[in-house]
Amino acid sequence: MANVNGTGTVWNLPNFAGQLYSATPAVTPFLNLIRGGAVKTDNFQFATGVEYTHEAAAQPAISETASLTAPTAISYVRSQNTNVTQIFQERISVSYAKQSSSGRLSGVTSALAGNCAPNELDFQTARALEKIARDVEYTFLNGTYQLAANAGQANKTRGMLAAAGTVVDCENAALTQDFLKTAFKTAYNAGADFTDMVLVCGSDIKQRITDLYGSQWGFALPPTRNIGGVNVTQIETDFGMVSVLLSRFMPDGVLLGADISCVRPVEQDVPDKGNFFREALAKNGASEEYQIFGQIGLDHGPGWKHFKIINIGSGANA
Repeated sequence: MANVNGTGTVWNLPNFAGQLYSATPAVTPFLNLIRGGAVKTDNFQFATGVEYTHEAAAQPAISETASLTAPTAISYVRSQNTNVTQIFQERISVSYAKQSSSGRLSGVTSALAGNCAPNELDFQTARALEKIARDVEYTFLNGTYQLAANAGQANKTRGMLAAAGTVVDCENAALTQDFLKTAFKTAYNAGADFTDMVLVCGSDIKQRITDLYGSQWGFALPPTRNIGGVNVTQIETDFGMVSVLLSRFMPDGVLLGADISCVRPVEQDVPDKGNFFREALAKNGASEEYQIFGQIGLDHGPGWKHFKIINIGSGANA
């Protein structure tokens, strides 16, 4: 089924009877996980953190004589990292004739089944919001950073995969516990503290993780004798507990480790309107014209808190 680019009319948006389903999954697990910590900004460019570093740890060797003179001061230099909000915008256009023809049904009908979408404007608005949510989920995981230099250039928020500071390359080999252990250890050594670490992955890698950890001694015993199967949703590591989150928006062959404790959406309100609002557009004729407008970006925190495993081979489910 092809969607219509332009105004919805009686002829390009037929009404049908029956239960309404979305053929495109609209679940946004990563956005749902972090949206409770959303904050506001009044500047499209915002700070994701200010960092400083220490000298390498060492054992001092200060004699009594040397202690009579204070050592040279060390002044710790700070640096700021930033990201941006970006615009998400959709238009809704439904003709008066279409809105007034909700009783005209196509396809198979019956006396017991009415129009599955009796209010076309509400239906189209809900679908536009679903599209925005899907686009935000995709962007928060896969977005590439761009800071606009003028009105003709788009701000683009940096997603988690671009922000992750620790990278482990499988070089097209299948995912193994050794690769995961390497990623956990490398991220820990880089500074990640595993406060609230979540592994975000697609379906292939999710099944592979269950295969890798589900066969541990005693783990696969079911609570009853009439339940089979294993679903690994948490892994105990040497550095802390990590959870496993399944997302359809993760690219194939990539696993993300995200410390959710420092991740949050950043919303930029329009004064007196808020964010992600619907408003009427100027009329050109016999149709309802609306737009949905919003600005949102990702505060991903320091890159060294996150890691990713890339180039996981297609044999991950073997």
